Amino acid sequence: MSPEKICKTIHQYNREPISAKDMGKLQEIATDYREVKNYVYLRYGGIGSLPKLYPGYTIQNEMTKSGLREELSMPSVYFYLAMFDALGDIKSQWARTKAKIQELIGRNETFSAEEKHYLRFLLKVSNAFEAVLLQKPMILPAKMQKTYEELAVQVETEKLHRYLCRQVRKYHTKQHTDMADGFSIAERAYRYGDGGIYISIKEKRKRIFVPLTDQNQYKRQLYIKLYPKQGGLEIKVPIDVSVRCHKDYKNQVGIALGMYTMLTTDQGHRYGEKLGKHQMEYASWMRAQTGSYNRNRSSNPGRKKYYAQKQRKVEQLHSYINQELNRFLQIEKPKTIYLVKLPKPKANGINRTINHSVTMWQRGYIKKRLTQKCQEQSVELIEVLGKDISNLCSHCGTIGSRQNGNFFCKTCGYQSEEKENTAKNVLKRGIEGKIVI
Repeated sequence: MSPEKICKTIHQYNREPISAKDMGKLQEIATDYREVKNYVYLRYGGIGSLPKLYPGYTIQNEMTKSGLREELSMPSVYFYLAMFDALGDIKSQWARTKAKIQELIGRNETFSAEEKHYLRFLLKVSNAFEAVLLQKPMILPAKMQKTYEELAVQVETEKLHRYLCRQVRKYHTKQHTDMADGFSIAERAYRYGDGGIYISIKEKRKRIFVPLTDQNQYKRQLYIKLYPKQGGLEIKVPIDVSVRCHKDYKNQVGIALGMYTMLTTDQGHRYGEKLGKHQMEYASWMRAQTGSYNRNRSSNPGRKKYYAQKQRKVEQLHSYINQELNRFLQIEKPKTIYLVKLPKPKANGINRTINHSVTMWQRGYIKKRLTQKCQEQSVELIEVLGKDISNLCSHCGTIGSRQNGNFFCKTCGYQSEEKENTAKNVLKRGIEGKIVI
């Protein structure tokens, strides 16, 4: 993909409820898709299959000969997509395992610099990593082999190899999924037309028709997400969009996210001031619906209407967030945005109403959409270190106090709105280079 383009996922939805019969046929595909993925996870997710993962043709040939597709009576277009999806997941799992071991090596104070260098070399060079785990001779390209031999004479290789194998056994897991709520679909398995999409099913030369809410048509691999209870589906379409460059976007902006006001800048400008109101209303509606359902469960109340209303409310909330983010970019015209690295969610407190509202906080969605929009507009988004960032005075740098949404510094007498003070600290740390690498 050209560097002037980025990938963006857009969504399409069914216009009318899908019949139980047609939904059942789509669920059959999703179930088979899950079975293929779990088969690949089980068979190729371990150490012994490492040499087969790249480029993957060996696995493809073995899967063809396995007879699993014939056993499931699964169209090849879905079978091989499921296989490659699973292989992608396995590769990602190995990347996470290596990253975890890399982190452990860095924190291990008993290793010398030479030992850490040797272990990092093994993690970086795939052939070396495989040789250690499979206990095979180290045979590398000439240049790599020379580097390996130079590193190996400085350390006790057997001890380090045992350490690496031990950590892989501890942190690497074979994946498994119980979810059968969707599947990927290639171009030759669907066709747009008549205001909807025709999707191939397991019966030969048969397709089901799903009317859509828009008239857009695409020619690329899609992902179909099923919602059987609502009788609906969601089509996820990855598209390439051109990156826009704005000559007047020159500012450096520090921002602080909040649950009630979406974001505040270092200049005190606020965007998404109604976010808290919308989220509280949504949380109250959720509590009321849950209570009503629990009280009337014996009479088996339907949930289709509830799911439809919930989806509309979430879409309204997301629409508001996107509008405010667009307004923020248009007004502030940033070249660089500094944002504090968000901490992990904390354990619940004693106030159930507040707890429920916090769980409704869309901070993950806000961060995701801000990241996407910054990429589309050629704006750099940088995370800064967040320790004590809300407690420090942006004027003098000493610890202050916060009360009722305001910040007070006893040392220099500075006062401001709490989030504005935090945003100023975010900008200051960003400019000073105290960023998350």
